[in-house]
Amino acid sequence: MVAMSTKSREVEMEIKGLMLDPNTNVPIVILRDLEDQVFLPIWIGIFEANAIALRLEDVDSPRPMTHDLLRTAIDRLGAQVRKVVISDLQDNTFYARIYVQNGGEAMALDARPSDALALALRTDAPIYVLKPVLDKAQAVDLATQSTDEDKLKKWLEEISPEDLGDYEM
Repeated sequence: MVAMSTKSREVEMEIKGLMLDPNTNVPIVILRDLEDQVFLPIWIGIFEANAIALRLEDVDSPRPMTHDLLRTAIDRLGAQVRKVVISDLQDNTFYARIYVQNGGEAMALDARPSDALALALRTDAPIYVLKPVLDKAQAVDLATQSTDEDKLKKWLEEISPEDLGDYEM
C-alpha cells in the first residue's frame, strides 16, 4: 500500500537518484514512494540536476546557488517550506507547488518540479505527488502484474543501484 494523505490523495515520495537518459543524455530525477512500489521519472535540466546532485551528495558550494538563496530568503522572512507537491501533468510537462507557511498564513507557489525538489532537499521538506498525476504519467508500479510492453517500466526495473546516485556533472 502506497503512503498517501487521506485528504488530498498525495503520495509521499523521495528522490531515489539521478541518472542520464541513455538515449538523449538528458538528466532524469527518479522519485519513488516510501514503500518502493512506484517510481516516477521526471526529465529535468542540467542546472537543476546539478543543484539536486550537490544536495544528494551533501556537497556545499563555495557561494550560494539559486536554491540556497531561496532557502535563505524564506528562512529570513520567518517562513518555512512545509512540502512540495508535483501537482499536474499537461502535454508531457510536470507542474509543482511549493507550500510555504509564514505564521498563520499559508501560500502555494507555482514552480518547476526540479526547482521544487532542489528546494525540498535544502529545507528537509517532504515531497508528494498527486495520485492523479501518477496515474496520468503511468508511473511504474512494481506491485502490479502488468505486461512488459512499456519500455520505461522494463528500463526502470533493470536499473541497478550503481546507476542511481552516480550522476556526474
